[in-house]
Amino acid sequence: MRTAAELLPPNTTMEIFELDGIPPFNQDEENSPPPRVVELKRKIREADGILFATPEYNYSIPGVLKNAIDWASRPYADNAWYGKPAAIMSASIGMIGGARAQYHLRQVFVFLNMPSVMQPEVIVTFAPQKFDSELRLLDNDAKKFISQLLQNLVKLIETTKSSK
Repeated sequence: MRTAAELLPPNTTMEIFELDGIPPFNQDEENSPPPRVVELKRKIREADGILFATPEYNYSIPGVLKNAIDWASRPYADNAWYGKPAAIMSASIGMIGGARAQYHLRQVFVFLNMPSVMQPEVIVTFAPQKFDSELRLLDNDAKKFISQLLQNLVKLIETTKSSK
């Protein structure tokens, strides 16, 4: 995400929202969510688009991301994600680079009604070898793909806005 913030197209800004503090989703509390969830939903609604960055755990997205998605989509008539253009990046220690997590997240986008950037797929394989000790991305090919992904997300946002 820090690399993405450095590669933004002109006249574009990005705010990183960390998911720490998002509790497990509890449908019994969906009508009065915790303050961190209220903040998450507000930030989603204020955003023109969403860039997801995810690792892959057990062939899917991390639990905290799934909890955040569930909280922000509930109650049923109050889906903060609805219609938000989205893009996905992933990184993983293995050679798949988070691809399966991306595919699961795209399936979730269908229900959330989130149009998404399909190309390029930003999948950083063998991630520990591609970041330095300060967690700066060193891989120039990955940077090129991130830059293109961001440009395509901005185009999707503009297209989505003009069709409303």
